[in-house]
Amino acid sequence: MKPVRIQIDGQTLTVQAGMTIEGILGATYVQEHEVVGAVLDNHLVGLGTQVDGDARLRPVTADSPEGQSIARRASALLFYAAMRARYPQARAAVGQSLLGGYFYEVQCPADAPPDLDEMALELTLLIDAMSAEARPIETGTVPVEATPQVVSNFSEARARLIEAWVAPSVPVVQLDDYVDIAHGPYPPSTAAASGTQVVAYPPGLLLLFPGAKAPEEPEAGRVVYRAYRETRDWNRLVGVATVGDVNRAALEDRFGELVRVAEALHEKKIAEIADRIAHGARFVCVAGPSSSGKTTFVQRLSVQLRVIGRRPVTVGLDDYYRDRDALTPMPDGELDLEDLHALDLPLLQRHLAALARGDAVEVPRFDFQMQRRAAPDPRRRLQLGPEDVLLIEGIHGLNPQLTDALPADVLFRVFVSAMTQLVLDERTRLTTTETRLLRRLVRDRRYRNTRAADTIARWPSVRRGEERHIFPYQGLADVVFNSALAYEQSVLRTFAWRYLIEVPRSHPSRMIAHQLLKLLELFIPVFPDDVPRNSVLREFIGDSGFRY
Repeated sequence: MKPVRIQIDGQTLTVQAGMTIEGILGATYVQEHEVVGAVLDNHLVGLGTQVDGDARLRPVTADSPEGQSIARRASALLFYAAMRARYPQARAAVGQSLLGGYFYEVQCPADAPPDLDEMALELTLLIDAMSAEARPIETGTVPVEATPQVVSNFSEARARLIEAWVAPSVPVVQLDDYVDIAHGPYPPSTAAASGTQVVAYPPGLLLLFPGAKAPEEPEAGRVVYRAYRETRDWNRLVGVATVGDVNRAALEDRFGELVRVAEALHEKKIAEIADRIAHGARFVCVAGPSSSGKTTFVQRLSVQLRVIGRRPVTVGLDDYYRDRDALTPMPDGELDLEDLHALDLPLLQRHLAALARGDAVEVPRFDFQMQRRAAPDPRRRLQLGPEDVLLIEGIHGLNPQLTDALPADVLFRVFVSAMTQLVLDERTRLTTTETRLLRRLVRDRRYRNTRAADTIARWPSVRRGEERHIFPYQGLADVVFNSALAYEQSVLRTFAWRYLIEVPRSHPSRMIAHQLLKLLELFIPVFPDDVPRNSVLREFIGDSGFRY
């Protein structure tokens, strides 16, 4: 074979075509630097990938974001291999990302109810042993037709997923005698999963990834878990627990019915939240991460509040920004506009306290073009009447510093997030982050003249802000509204596919774009004709009945 040139860390190596990435890097380098994968020409791949032409190569270590995703995949693989070895009659179905890990529902035969604490301990010990032995993890492909015979515990959910499989072969991963479908790269051995724990979290188990701490309180994460469970039960009620179920609905001309039921469930939940607010709350704080659908939620909640005789008034926290020239830049010279103190917090607190007393205030307006507060406007005078409810929307809505001046009995907090409960099958979940990124890049491309490459490039910064300013307070919410829709990926594919294809192969965002394309490839695309104009999804794909 002819030699090829590989660019690594500014150096160029000449190697024989067909060598694996692990062979190019060397086993010693891989072990010493805890390399679990690589980025090959802006594609995240495993170390067993062969290099057949000139390429750019970046090793991926276990502590990098890409490496952590690979290590999590290994942890889940070990969990299922351990379940199969110790509890072959039990069934574990993956659920929500929770408390630094994944929640799994556990079902056992009726005559052998599980002792979750004992099960968690045994699985942790077995996973520890398997990772300490650094057992090899092997990957390959099998023909689509052979998948039922090769994959361990092949289920109806997997059969439905394979129905819409486009490629002639299916990637698989093997650990000992356990074989699974591979939805991404894996590390070369089980050593990457060292530190994985399993803990009891009734009615199931939590698989905690390396570095995560077991919850100290029984109620830790329960607000989010209850929202997850409610949506999961809804999905099962309408028969769409998996991607294959959604595809089957599209193929059988039942997609419109699926949309109507999913939207009706949203409306039912929003009406329930409005009823809870009606029992005395005067101030409703709404917060959530980017692209969770907060704005549409507030609009629909306003409608439901009017139905029960309340008069909603909306105030955006963005109008309380301080003038840009009054902010202190970060060390890199940029302004942290997501920091709580980028807001005029004392003014906001005074206004809320005054409104709670029944006094009038003049709500400011921030001029984003001039980057400063606009001149006072008497038309923005606000005073709450007996039936008024103030809706406060913004990323800091759940931060207790915001509402210290308010009595607890007049305050109601809502956390909005797109907690996707659809799974590829019982063992592989869709991530909430992927759903929100798809929503955002479709909206940015259609209405903000921002290409997918730029949206993807900014996403890590958005995520860091969420981890600092939003997620630490989600447990304070009185209720969680899950804005995810079981059908949305099928509709988003119709728009997002083209926008992702536009990302140049040489662009650093191509790696994430490729991963999203591989995900969308599993969905049958559907036009948005059946999506109602008040849907959360319309906030991103357009033609909404609300003004934003």
